[in-house]
Amino acid sequence: MLNTRVNVCLVVTAALAALATTPALADEAHYDERTEYRAPKAAVAPVVDGVADESIWEQARWQELARRWLGPEFSAEDFQGRYKVVWTEDKIYILGEFVDDILIDTHRDPLVQYWDDDCWEIFLDEDFSGGEHQFSHNAFAYHMSLDNQAIDIGTDKKPHNYSHHVESRWQQQGNKIIWELAIDIYTDDYVDGSDSNVPIKLSAGKVMGLMVAYCDNDGSELRENFIGSEVVLSGPKDRGYIDAGLFGALILVE
Repeated sequence: MLNTRVNVCLVVTAALAALATTPALADEAHYDERTEYRAPKAAVAPVVDGVADESIWEQARWQELARRWLGPEFSAEDFQGRYKVVWTEDKIYILGEFVDDILIDTHRDPLVQYWDDDCWEIFLDEDFSGGEHQFSHNAFAYHMSLDNQAIDIGTDKKPHNYSHHVESRWQQQGNKIIWELAIDIYTDDYVDGSDSNVPIKLSAGKVMGLMVAYCDNDGSELRENFIGSEVVLSGPKDRGYIDAGLFGALILVE
């Protein structure tokens, strides 16, 4: 009986400790079962070169891209994906590791059907406010092309090139693609075409919305699969470019 009581106490204590260290991030603006990712701070900014040999990457944990939003079942040889995040005062850095047996970039105009080529998609909500963002900068949905361009829809309802927000480089290592990004973070006050936009400074404790996905095309006119980091419990599974309530929480820690 004593051992049973001790075990129960240990379980309760552990549960309370977990609650104490996990912020209450769920709210009406976000759906159930969102993930939380705690990104460590880098004392020195990683070099964006597609190598990822800095020691800070060893301190960050992998997060899987395992949610099949669109398309048929696929094999591990066809696609695998995961990512890590670290940060500095000036930027967040995202490391992607992908297996993709066929790389496709058939639309040479970066503003045309960019989602139907192989691309890595980064959904970012600066203040974790959730809500609609299709034609606003309440959140960004950067579609990263194989030629390192970042495309999203602007407030004029047209695609824009936001490559000046994102430094991007990838390399092949064996059968894997190692892809690194450095991203400036802007608030929802961002104005397309203005010279007055200034990225914010980041600090420990900040919470942002983050979701990561990959569009996989093996030679079709349209992408064949869309695979993401967050579960979509109901409704269209590919609506992350519209609804920031689907994003998980990115928590910056020391």
